[in-house]
Amino acid sequence: MFRRFEILLPLSYGDGSRIDRTKHLQTWRELLRRFGAVTIEPQVLEGHWRHAEREYEDALIRLVADVPDTDETRAFFRAFKEVLKQRFQQIDIWVTSYPVEVF
Repeated sequence: MFRRFEILLPLSYGDGSRIDRTKHLQTWRELLRRFGAVTIEPQVLEGHWRHAEREYEDALIRLVADVPDTDETRAFFRAFKEVLKQRFQQIDIWVTSYPVEVF
């Protein structure tokens, strides 16, 4: 059984300044090294959300990794999310997962 993990990465910091592309490349390479494959959706997604009575708007890209569905993999992504929050200086990084069937 496989599980798809999708990560939305911001293109800008909270103050609007652009995030250096090397941080995105570092993130892609870490997933590639660990799991052997990663899909990058380079088109810009627009996100809108609220936190502490403030509205935010984000420009985002999506990373996708289809990986074995194991407790170890889930633990990795939970920890990786915290790394990404620091790396990209974000209140949160949206990481979602769901089962996938690969033929």
